[in-house]
Amino acid sequence: MANNNIEIEIQVNIENSKPLLEFLQENGKFKKEVRQIDDYFSPVYEDFLSKRPVAKWLRLRNAGEHCFINYKNWHFTPEGKSHYCDEFETKISDLDKAKKILEALNFKIITTVDKTRKIWEYENYEIAIDSVAGLGDFVEIEYIGQENNINPEEVTAKMISFLKKIGVGKITRNHVGYPFLLLFPDEVKYEIID
Repeated sequence: MANNNIEIEIQVNIENSKPLLEFLQENGKFKKEVRQIDDYFSPVYEDFLSKRPVAKWLRLRNAGEHCFINYKNWHFTPEGKSHYCDEFETKISDLDKAKKILEALNFKIITTVDKTRKIWEYENYEIAIDSVAGLGDFVEIEYIGQENNINPEEVTAKMISFLKKIGVGKITRNHVGYPFLLLFPDEVKYEIID
């Protein structure tokens, strides 16, 4: 997106992944397969997990040859649905030292997400098929187009339409992300889309 500090994405489970995989193999551009280990932190002075929905996430990612620090602040509708977040991310050269800095500043690890991600590009989308330890398989679609002044809710609706058109069956969307799914599975409210 033109403003690279905004991320628009959906995260879903799909009933049938075969049509999506076949579509991506024929029409998408395969980028890579990578294991990502994400440690999520919260400052002691501001417990990110104390509010619902949880909007703030601070992450250190080990993606093999590259490591990143990332902060997201999600925006939710009054119904608790998310369509976009403010996102700030940069590479770091020493993951262990970054962890020590956060710990020295009274940040504590609240959960770790370990996943294998296969990534394709198709038109204005980055499409990832994730296998997440302890959670199962998911599809994430992120808008990577360069248009300005787009409506995040319209973009995420188009992502759902894209999946429906391919014929993946029932789509189960969560608006909370992997760390919340691991930490608070009983609190997750899923949106079922037939």
